Amino acid sequence: MTFLKTTLAATTALAALAVSAQAADCPIKVGVLHSLSGTMAISETTLKDTMLMLIEQQNAAGGVLGCELEAVVVDPASDWPLFAEKARELLSVHEVDVIFGNWTSVSRKSVLPVIEELNGLLFYPVQYEGEESSRNVFYTGAAPNQQAIPATDYFLEELGVERFALLGTDYVYPRTTNNILESYLQSKGIAEDDIFVNYTPFGHSDWSTIVADVVALAADGKKVGVISTINGDANIGFYKELAAAGISADDIPVVAFSVGEEELSGLDTSNLVGHLAAWNYFQSADSEANVAWIDAWKARMGEERVTNDPMEAHYIGFNMWVNAATAAETTDVDAVRTAMYGQEFPNLTGGTAVMLPNHHLAKPVLIGEIQEDGQFDIISQTEEVPGDAWTDYLPESAVLVSDWQELGCGMYNTETSNCVQIKSNY
Repeated sequence: MTFLKTTLAATTALAALAVSAQAADCPIKVGVLHSLSGTMAISETTLKDTMLMLIEQQNAAGGVLGCELEAVVVDPASDWPLFAEKARELLSVHEVDVIFGNWTSVSRKSVLPVIEELNGLLFYPVQYEGEESSRNVFYTGAAPNQQAIPATDYFLEELGVERFALLGTDYVYPRTTNNILESYLQSKGIAEDDIFVNYTPFGHSDWSTIVADVVALAADGKKVGVISTINGDANIGFYKELAAAGISADDIPVVAFSVGEEELSGLDTSNLVGHLAAWNYFQSADSEANVAWIDAWKARMGEERVTNDPMEAHYIGFNMWVNAATAAETTDVDAVRTAMYGQEFPNLTGGTAVMLPNHHLAKPVLIGEIQEDGQFDIISQTEEVPGDAWTDYLPESAVLVSDWQELGCGMYNTETSNCVQIKSNY
């Protein structure tokens, strides 16, 4: 019996030592997977800068688990297959403990098989189309019910829009989001003929014909509104053409899901005043936490640099990851995942973000009106809305729920009580 006790004690001690060694495997490497060149650099470069600032701040506060954090930055260059290669490099060569990155959904879907194969952990900070739930991804940006649907409701209820132009870049996020919105609008009594849908390539620059088509939609007097899922630097040409055509927000309002302070900083906003964007954060949010965040950002990057929604998503996701790793006493992906459920962290708009079992956050929905200085006047704000991985407005998705904590399933069919896999259309 004494021998058995001694052996058990020795085994326990060795196990504890192994955990301690794993927790103290310094430095802890943080992968940063954002385009620093190509069409998406206009949006993603600032997210790389955000991560470097967050890592620097955390190191100044003592790091994580007694270790310094080391940023490993790669440039997938707005090349979607290259995102997968760079993710594999981060996990296999650099052996990062976590990845923060991606903007477009096509880049995320390129990365997804790699991180699932290698059991990596990705924090994805941008609004997206939903219709996905991976055990290896935490989606800290908005799902459609936290951005697209509330923005559409605002058009219907507050602006009296009767005819909709859904303009998007030609890839998975705009196409899936617009499929959802078409179904939603028809459920609200908008006729199919009153929904105009158009897609353009990344980097599209000649907007004259499309803007003319949108203007023509209002020829019979119906109130027209544009819902924009245009991404990257194509937005510059779109808004310039609107201004050239003499279209104001009073004539045909635009609500954008991918235009924030960073994108506006490169535009002449004098003709954009009154157009809208829907996000979960704006720099103009009035809270002490936001003032401190903005001050720290400008002290590091310069007075001219602005903050935006995906930056806040990285801010929340990074701090939740730090707290989860601390609680788990390790950076092991499976242990951190378990510790993430129920994590809470103050957001920058004065509320509290909560990580749900479906790997989405509960977040407020804000609608902002563009001002001449490139900032947004917040004209609508909700309480925290729980993110939904699967929309209620597509029949194949309405029966699905995601619950990785209790069910261990991202696609649980409530009709068959089975965990299922549905095929993507993309």
